[in-house]
Amino acid sequence: MTAPDFSQTKACVFDAYGTIFDLVSATDRLSAELGEELAPKLGELWRTKQLQYSWLRSLTGHYTSFWDVTRDALDYSFEQLGIKNPALKEKLIEGYRALDAYPDVKPVLAKLKQAGLKTAILSNGSPDMLASGVKGAGLTDLLDAVLSVEDAGVFKPDYRVYQLACDRFDVSPAEICFLSSNGWDAAGAASFGFKVAWINRSKLPIERLPGKPDAIIRSMDDLPALLGLESI
Repeated sequence: MTAPDFSQTKACVFDAYGTIFDLVSATDRLSAELGEELAPKLGELWRTKQLQYSWLRSLTGHYTSFWDVTRDALDYSFEQLGIKNPALKEKLIEGYRALDAYPDVKPVLAKLKQAGLKTAILSNGSPDMLASGVKGAGLTDLLDAVLSVEDAGVFKPDYRVYQLACDRFDVSPAEICFLSSNGWDAAGAASFGFKVAWINRSKLPIERLPGKPDAIIRSMDDLPALLGLESI
């Protein structure tokens, strides 16, 4: 099998939720109030509805901010699971502004910057959500741009979203290394023309979609070697 070629990379662009930020941290912090059995159920349903609503809004032309989508998804999840606790709901939604970053993120971003590569987040998140998350995780100085779908008025995996990164750095799709832990996002980015590394943290099967990632890695720690930066 031919080794993936990322030699043209001028910028590394990252998905945010599930890739940079650990979504589980939103419910884990409140697991004592939710209960050990309910917390993971809520987290999974909340994320599922969040994605479904973003895709359906894109398909039907009813764009709204990702903050609204996230709140709607949480409202639905609370009702389906029979949770009646408005105060807890507010704690959960506000927790989305300060999700924990995965521990492998900061050192790898620092290595990319040291190598002279541009770095960015490209996310469904609304600008205020992303700004809060980036600041809270201490990543501000390690990113050249934080790009939101709000500038395109549609959610991933619409190609107009991926084009935002090309426009920001004035590069071709093939000069961007795109990283996401979401298989559907990796597929969409690959179809657009990015060089894609899928961070398969959960050992999931590859998506049955046209776009295929150029490389599959287990964590952010594997990225420098993929880019030929082992010695830095």
